[in-house]
Amino acid sequence: MSIEENVKQWLSEEDFIREVRYDENADFHFIIEFPKDNIMEVIKPKGKDFILIACATKVAQEHLNLMKNADALTKKDFIMALNFSLNSYLVDFELRVVQDILQQFVVTDQIFEDGLTKHELIKTIKRVFKAKLQCVWLIDQKFTRPNITGTSSNENDMFI
Repeated sequence: MSIEENVKQWLSEEDFIREVRYDENADFHFIIEFPKDNIMEVIKPKGKDFILIACATKVAQEHLNLMKNADALTKKDFIMALNFSLNSYLVDFELRVVQDILQQFVVTDQIFEDGLTKHELIKTIKRVFKAKLQCVWLIDQKFTRPNITGTSSNENDMFI
């Protein structure tokens, strides 16, 4: 079987595939859901000998507003802590920061063809998701809106 057939079969066996997307720059491009309600992508770029697992997240407006109102040191410390935290997951990441405010982030990892197994694919998908989740938790920990009692809210519904 081809790499595309293997990857598609493995993702189907785990019920992760949500869409097969046409992409002129890729040999294949799957939109997956892992875990429930979290969208990720599995892509094999044309002419490359690896597949890419990616998860992009846009920070919700409510958190953007809280970040905007934070002092400069809090914003800078948060971005530094986020970088250190993501680095520990051994994934690649891109933070879109405008005026010290995190707008969105993309977490990626790749698996080269010679190391591609179902085990490695699922493990990499989980690692990318956990790195994304770490970002969400750090944002929520640092920038929460006070609730009526004055304690922090732990709601994670402010992320898109």
